[in-house]
Amino acid sequence: MRYIQNPILKGFNPDPSILRVGSDYYIATSTFEWFPGVQIHHSRDMVNWKLTAHPLKRISQLDMKGTQSSGGVWAPCLSYDNGIFYLIYTNVKTDNGAYKDTHNYLVTTNDITGEWSEPVYLNSTGFDPSLFHDEDGRKWLVNMVFDHRKGKNRFGGILLQEYSVKEKRLVGPVRNIFKGTSIGFTEGAHLYKRNGYYYLLTAEGGTGLNHAVTMARSRSLTGPYEVDPQNPILTSQFNPRLELQKAGHGDLVETPEGEWYMVHLCGRPIPNSGRCTLGRETSIQKMVWTEDHWLRLEAGGSEPQVLVAAPELPEHVWESEPNRDDFDHDVLNLHFQTLRIPLGEETLSLKDRPGYLRLKGKESLSSKHHQALVARRQQSFKYTASVGLEFEPESYRQAAGLICLYDIQNYFYLYVSHDEEQGKCLGILHSDNNLLVNPLNQELSIEGWKRCFLQVRVDYNRLQFYYSKDEKEWTTIGPVMDASKLSDEYCSEGRYTGAFVGMCCQDLSGKNGYADFDYFEYTERD
Repeated sequence: MRYIQNPILKGFNPDPSILRVGSDYYIATSTFEWFPGVQIHHSRDMVNWKLTAHPLKRISQLDMKGTQSSGGVWAPCLSYDNGIFYLIYTNVKTDNGAYKDTHNYLVTTNDITGEWSEPVYLNSTGFDPSLFHDEDGRKWLVNMVFDHRKGKNRFGGILLQEYSVKEKRLVGPVRNIFKGTSIGFTEGAHLYKRNGYYYLLTAEGGTGLNHAVTMARSRSLTGPYEVDPQNPILTSQFNPRLELQKAGHGDLVETPEGEWYMVHLCGRPIPNSGRCTLGRETSIQKMVWTEDHWLRLEAGGSEPQVLVAAPELPEHVWESEPNRDDFDHDVLNLHFQTLRIPLGEETLSLKDRPGYLRLKGKESLSSKHHQALVARRQQSFKYTASVGLEFEPESYRQAAGLICLYDIQNYFYLYVSHDEEQGKCLGILHSDNNLLVNPLNQELSIEGWKRCFLQVRVDYNRLQFYYSKDEKEWTTIGPVMDASKLSDEYCSEGRYTGAFVGMCCQDLSGKNGYADFDYFEYTERD
């Protein structure tokens, strides 16, 4: 028997929506303020997964300039009907204070890795929208409703409304079909139909350690919905020793052989710290239906399992990806994303100097508008990342280098800049919930160096920077710092993403001074 090792999507891949089309399986996950929007992974055996697409590639589909940290794309839903892929998503503009500005959209395509349509606006009543294709051909949108009024339950239930493909809009009455269970914080709804029942799967308990998956059912689409007497059907909240914590926000898929699986988000805290630098990840559980038509974990109980029996599908292993990117292609690697906006040739170029990634300095690391920053997810507790950099700054207003970050308020930055007395120099900047700290007593002069190599080694909560002149002998710079601060649990503004590592360039003079990166290498050491 083969097994699936959880999590299946490591590092910041939350709110999974799973879909089977023929023999292909796809999972869409949230990307929040990172662009392009939505990650889609592909598998043919549910054991091996490969990042294959970012469908929201244009500002017309996803405008996030100025978006707060952990705003942007929340909880996409991927579905399929009659040759068309449907993707529903929320673009969150406000998530502070009493209000939430949450706009829901739909895009479609007949090629999941190709271009997706311009968005159809749906509503702004809440978040976590999901599209259900009923057997009679009608389509229905469900989303949680947010109630900002004083004294009301902010998580006001699950709304249902019909979607008209012909009119490209929601039509007919809006019904609140489910107010949730006593667990509360009802969100993340998905509808299914089986054996004459409509099943409503929801996320409850908040997205932290009390997260859970709950189930209700009805003979009628509009309800009333009967709550599963054994809810929650999945949760980690009663066992702090589990490796997979925060289990919740699930979605279901059935194999051609009639096996059922549920994907769900989870978090893996660093031992003895409780902080999840890898963010909320995606795991999968095998499910079974009972004789009285309720859904249960095949393993029994409600706790997520690390090892899960794989489905009876032919094994399909993807070709391994190289650790080193020498930037010898004319498009950026899929694993890289940028903050809030796409970076055009005026900011990022793989053509100005072939074989190099050129970043033209833009706004500061505090900016929510136009940063020259390219990064990828941290997907292992232990990794090494390094870059080769050529950069000739003219003043302290210009900097470029290697960055480990959670959001614009929390990062560790090893940079090359210019000092009036030392000339070209190396420095470290640590932003700790927006408090700027310089761990070095004095910047280190590298005047006369044409090329500099920068490296970071992360080992759970330990982060150490290095530098080299020849990429052979590496020297430490600065103290060991606390990598666990790059986590939902520590960061004050963000709450839902995870740690990234990448490259950036700033020019606060507005002269667009550029930095050339010869390579980026990311190696996991687990």
